[in-house]
Amino acid sequence: MAGVPAAAVLPGAEPFDLLGGGDGSTGVLLVHGFTGSPQSMRLWGDHLAAAGLRVRCPLLPGHGTRWQDMARTTWHDWYGAADAAFGELSRSCERVFVMGLSMGGTLTLRLAEVHGSRVAGVVTVNASLGTDRRVAVLAPLLSRVLPTVPGVTNDIRAPGVREVGYSRVPTRAFASLRELWAVTRADLGRVVCPVVAYRSTTDHVVEPTSGRLLLAGLTAAPVEERLLHDSYHVATLDNDKESIFKGSVDFVTARSRPDESRPHVPESGDHD
Repeated sequence: MAGVPAAAVLPGAEPFDLLGGGDGSTGVLLVHGFTGSPQSMRLWGDHLAAAGLRVRCPLLPGHGTRWQDMARTTWHDWYGAADAAFGELSRSCERVFVMGLSMGGTLTLRLAEVHGSRVAGVVTVNASLGTDRRVAVLAPLLSRVLPTVPGVTNDIRAPGVREVGYSRVPTRAFASLRELWAVTRADLGRVVCPVVAYRSTTDHVVEPTSGRLLLAGLTAAPVEERLLHDSYHVATLDNDKESIFKGSVDFVTARSRPDESRPHVPESGDHD
């Protein structure tokens, strides 16, 4: 509304852009999750930058401030921000990889569907593509009478670790997330670049259904699922984070050699 000041960004939720120490030819777009913020991606981003990669992580519209701001946004806004960041990286880097947590993983898959071989590779961590919760189908109706439901942040096994995000989920935004799931599931066959999908064996936010949908839907892309046995949903801040960080750097390095052509079948890696 005109005349209403924008809410301040929560401490730690700021977007980041890291130049890395390499030649700038390879970039990585990181995308955070639903109701979360770049804070959940910062350690990952620092690790990628230390390996010489250019890294960008936008703050998705409606996130990182207050849930009321998110209630006024849709998946088109979130995808638009991710797509704009991908375009900016693509203009300065020869190749760009996209990596995301939860809904961020969904958005990176959508980028690969839309941009095809322009995406060098995808790494997802507990990407969401649906839910087994039957009440979810009522989200469009519930949003008219119930503005929020309890939040989904901080599903972390490691003691003392906190995620910067909302304690409430705007039901209107969740209804839009369901639309993103449907669109992304329908087009998974359009993904042609290699995909590494990390999945926590214990996840209180995203059910195993999403993992099965991902593996079944990627009919044209080489895909490898890597299981995380010591982390919950926010695995990028949890006990298995170093495995994700190292694995993603190895994934990028193997596909950034001058003689590499895409799509490329990934090596068989150890499951975590």
